[in-house]
Amino acid sequence: MKNISQEMNDFLHRSVDSHVRVAVTGLSRAGKTAFITSLVNQLLHTSTHDNLPLLSAARDKRIVGAKREPQTNMMVPRFAYDEAIDSVSLLEPQWPEPTRDVSEIRLAIKFKSNKKTKKLFSSTSTIHLDIIDYPGEWLLDLPLLDMDFHQWSESQFNALNGTRKVLAQQWLEQLAQLDLDAEADEKQLEHLSKSYTEFLHSCKNEGLHWVQPGRFVLPGELVGAPVLQFFPCQFTSDKKIIKHSYLDLLKARYHEYQQKVVKAFYKHHFASFDRQIVLVDCLQPLNAGYDSFNDMRTALEQIMHSFRYGRNNLLKRLFSPRIDKVLFAATKADHVTPEQHANLVSLLQQMVHPAWQSAAYENIEMNCMSIASIQATTPGFISSPQGSVPAIQGDNTNGESMTLFPGEVPKKLPGQSYWQDQGFEFVSFRPKHHERDEPLEHIRIDKALEFLIGDKLK
Repeated sequence: MKNISQEMNDFLHRSVDSHVRVAVTGLSRAGKTAFITSLVNQLLHTSTHDNLPLLSAARDKRIVGAKREPQTNMMVPRFAYDEAIDSVSLLEPQWPEPTRDVSEIRLAIKFKSNKKTKKLFSSTSTIHLDIIDYPGEWLLDLPLLDMDFHQWSESQFNALNGTRKVLAQQWLEQLAQLDLDAEADEKQLEHLSKSYTEFLHSCKNEGLHWVQPGRFVLPGELVGAPVLQFFPCQFTSDKKIIKHSYLDLLKARYHEYQQKVVKAFYKHHFASFDRQIVLVDCLQPLNAGYDSFNDMRTALEQIMHSFRYGRNNLLKRLFSPRIDKVLFAATKADHVTPEQHANLVSLLQQMVHPAWQSAAYENIEMNCMSIASIQATTPGFISSPQGSVPAIQGDNTNGESMTLFPGEVPKKLPGQSYWQDQGFEFVSFRPKHHERDEPLEHIRIDKALEFLIGDKLK
């Protein structure tokens, strides 16, 4: 048995330690890997650099330091932080490799509390910060939990408009030759599933974001598994399903995917999140055009319906953990000039408005900001016949040095005429060169940290 002294020590330890799990959420190419790399990098440098002035605990010199810790979940791969830092530290820096599976990283942040109750127990307190990363494509599957195979199939065929319908032609022609009542041939199902998967990849390549099932385009450990070999089809909800038919097998595989893949992922990861940051790349869809922009809006709305919000209290914490803070962040803010950042935030606020309303109803604390996780450009001015013009300077992804004004970000959701009348192109830049013993250059990562964990550092 523990003696009284040991029990007291355990109590004191719990009193000055806390734990928070942050989910980094967003569609593919929103910059999740870069964000986590920068967030970890900034915190690891707090004891030697004043790199986080907007994080109050750092500004007030109350953060003693931070270190990496072994993660508690040994079934989940570690986040590839060292490899990411290696990428941006090259003579010709590269963006870190994007997420291809779930990963985690844990930090311990030691700080001096300004709360009298904590000061009574110890001169310092510790927060254990778990950061969870996962492929954006997998998020797109969460709405499947509320749909049976018929409902999901209907939703997919209803979405076949514009560019999406053109890209689906080859798969649709093959599907039209399939007799759903015939006895299923697994080889034929594999062939049609591959065609459907190729259609989803084509959608992604054209800048469309709403692709389901998400695991089809990024399967992880399920490559080649029959659970990833199904596709939507057209049939009436009251249709009699013949045993061992194509329709019977498609329905069974959908149900298996829904329960064993999507539900398991939701249960094992999402149920334990305390805080959430939703990263959104507004610039790439503006580049891609009207269909891409509206497709991303739809994807974001559908994804946000899947998250469960509600204030944490002890009773809820025991049975149904909830997210109590949500941050919406427009990434790649350094790819436009500084005076456009306000427009970027305004555009993002309108893009996530339905999700914002839903979370606000649950009395969730929310914020919206623009960030650049790993800075790629330097802002400045260039001369023109009209006078001094804002500009940014950096190396594009081909290594060519460029100085330009990228264009204006619309303050409001643009209509279709916006692309017809204006048109613009935001250039993709590679990250600035990074010295390994220096913190990464960033824009407002400290402000994001203040919102996400600032209250835990008081």
